[in-house]
Amino acid sequence: MNRRQFLSGLVLIVPSACAPYYVATGFPPEAPDAPYTLASGDKVRVIVFGQDNLSNIYPVDGSGRISMPLIGTVPARGLTTRALERQISARLRNGFVREPQVTVDIDTYRPFFILGEVVASGQYPYVSGMTVEKAVAIAGGFSPRAYQYAGDVTRQINGEPFTASLPITAPVAPGDTIVIRERFL
Repeated sequence: MNRRQFLSGLVLIVPSACAPYYVATGFPPEAPDAPYTLASGDKVRVIVFGQDNLSNIYPVDGSGRISMPLIGTVPARGLTTRALERQISARLRNGFVREPQVTVDIDTYRPFFILGEVVASGQYPYVSGMTVEKAVAIAGGFSPRAYQYAGDVTRQINGEPFTASLPITAPVAPGDTIVIRERFL
């Protein structure tokens, strides 16, 4: 299913210079159980068996790379942890370690952002299993003027920003931006 087929039949509002906005439909479909891909703000734990000086926690920088001793910068943006393991192993195999055994795990997910009608807008660390409602709770709760039944969530999907109005029970992903709107009386 391409983007045009998905969009047929949906209410789509595209303000100028803004991301596509989906009203109560959710985001474009992703593969079920799609693996998590790395992006700027994530921190990964790299373990190289028998090489304690290479094993460490590395942040994914603004350009989407991690910087390791011996092999320098390694592209990480858009990769799964398994794909990053293969890249690091291949680089270490080029004259540094005979048969590297590399494990990559996510140490810290990138933060989420919450704005609008909450007590304390800002950037917060992502917690596994987060929903819009839990994000609001982390931000100190709803303000007295908040619409308390939905939030606008902006997410990067395949490098493109998409915004959807989702119920407060909807899941939130690392890196999402949540906007709680003002209610109309």
